[in-house]
Order: sequence, then C-alpha cells, then structure tokens
Amino acid sequence: MADIQDIQIREANEGDRDAIRKLLTEAYGQYQDVLPPEGWEQYKENIVASVDGGEPTARIIALSGGEVMGSSLLFLSSEAAYGLPELGIQSPIIRLLAVSPKARGRGIATALIKESARRAIELGAATLHLHTSDMMESAIKLYERLGFERAYDKDIQKGEILVKSYRLQLQAAAIL
Repeated sequence: MADIQDIQIREANEGDRDAIRKLLTEAYGQYQDVLPPEGWEQYKENIVASVDGGEPTARIIALSGGEVMGSSLLFLSSEAAYGLPELGIQSPIIRLLAVSPKARGRGIATALIKESARRAIELGAATLHLHTSDMMESAIKLYERLGFERAYDKDIQKGEILVKSYRLQLQAAAIL
C-alpha cells in the first residue's frame, strides 16, 4: 500500500465530480446501518447533492494513482456552509471530509485537513471549524489529535442529533 508521499492534493475540477459522488457514497455508507432508512436516504441525497450545490470556496481532493481517494469542501462562513448566519462563524469551515474505505489509515484525512488549514491561513483566518456527530467516533478522535477543540456555542441541533462543533486555533495548530 502506498504511503502519504504518493498522495496528490489539488483543487477538484468538473471532471472529478462523478468520482467525488462515488467516493462520498462509499465513505459515508458506513452510517447506513446507524441511521433509520429514511434518515439514511435523506443524508445520502444531501451528501451527493453537495458535489454540485452550494458555494464552497474550495473543493479539495486527494489522489493516489490518479484515483480520487479523499475529498473535502471548504466554506467561508456558517451562512455559506449551512445557511445558518445566526451560528456566527465567520471563518472557514470544513464540510464533508471523506476518505475511501480502501485508503483509510494512510494519512489522507490529515492531508486534507492540513490543506484546509493552509488555505484558511492564506485567507487571513485565525480559526478553522468543522461539525460532526457522535456516530463519527473515529473522525472525532482524529480531529482532537490534530488539535481541534469543542466549540459548544457553535453546535447545531438537528432533530434528535447533536451536530458538534469543533474549532482549530490556526496559530497554535501543531499540524501545520
């Protein structure tokens, strides 16, 4: 298996969209059995629609051997990311970070987060945000290991699910 040196990080282009849709469906498919069937279908539709919708400032992908193995979106605010200006996040937000199940454990998620942090700094931001839920336990461990801290005041309640907010202080970030 290749290591992180074999991973190329770049901006996605139009020709990458089908591969990103496939990647997102595979990567988030692990939650199909965690969510009720109608909840999973809605979640999957929203994830796939994100490939063509919204106004991210960046669509970042990770490639290995010419194949898309990871992707993430970077938005400039909570209004742009979620349509929630009242959340009050006026700095970059990572959304839909995904790594192919066959490429996990190779540092791809970390590389995508580092690239997002680098771009956030270029934009003059002091913080980088993301949201996740308890069902994404391994992702939460990664975020905390990379220095993200809970931002309780930026949590989102979606029905019975608490979508937890995490914030990385970029100047103090050990990952950079």
